[in-house]
Amino acid sequence: MTPQEKILSVARETILTEAKAIAKLEQLLDHNFAEAVQAVYKSSGRVIITGIGKSAVIATKIVATLNSTGTPAVFMHAADAIHGDLGTILQDDVVICISKSGNTPEIKVLVPLIKNFGNTLIAITGSTDSFLGKQADYILNSFVEKEACPNNLAPTTSTTAQLVIGDALAVCLLDLRGFSSQDFAKYHPGGALGKKLYLRVSDIADQNQKPWVAPDTPIPQVIVEISEKMLGVTAVLENEKILGIVTDGDIRRMLQKSIDISGLTARDILSPNPKTIEFDAMAVDAMDMLEENKISQLLAVKDGKYYGVVHLHNLIREGII
Repeated sequence: MTPQEKILSVARETILTEAKAIAKLEQLLDHNFAEAVQAVYKSSGRVIITGIGKSAVIATKIVATLNSTGTPAVFMHAADAIHGDLGTILQDDVVICISKSGNTPEIKVLVPLIKNFGNTLIAITGSTDSFLGKQADYILNSFVEKEACPNNLAPTTSTTAQLVIGDALAVCLLDLRGFSSQDFAKYHPGGALGKKLYLRVSDIADQNQKPWVAPDTPIPQVIVEISEKMLGVTAVLENEKILGIVTDGDIRRMLQKSIDISGLTARDILSPNPKTIEFDAMAVDAMDMLEENKISQLLAVKDGKYYGVVHLHNLIREGII
């Protein structure tokens, strides 16, 4: 076996080991999971997620997922908690403690303190008979038979299982809350995903210049209009009605046919029936139209009137494409 073949073999075995373990998690779900979801959903407080070591890293990711899907969550490191950070936990908060073994020293110190506060305690653990498992109000079983690590030591499969349990929890809560794509956009306004959900054609067209010429505009002036507005196109309007467009491609094709342009006007070379999109439409719909028609620009219209241009480069710059 070559070094490359060996690497690929180990990688495939790792993926298969974890995939099999994740598939078995479905069989471990029981009433505890459903009741834990309900406890979080009905709580008027936040979700405090704690752990130590690699479980703490997983906890931070689950916190991020919950926050982005409508469930307020806060990370609290188990070691820091017993050295002053217990004040993070408020009266109505639900606490989720993540630990593969459920028996680490920090967990054994922390859990009784949480119980004394009277907060609901949810355990994500691979050992239901552990100290954590016995103390928790609800147990989310993340048991795996072995780690992907060949020595069965480095947390690999077990942390993946914890992460999947966290995702399942977040998605169930998302479903209960009726969390919509519009809600998602509120929490992701700066990312490409959020922009696809909230950015409108008007947001883009308003940033661009508004090129237009009359049908009897001489070609040299048409060229100047296209060049100055830097969108590769100009609308041709008559009494505010769109007659067509002239693109830089139209100009090139015209020049290939004739050197003498002295008597030509916009009407002579315009393309009628240009593709348009409503001013209030979503930007992602503009992207779909551009891709479907294999063009670079759309005219934005409102109540049949010309309002501006949306260019492919605008959507690229915004991260829509």
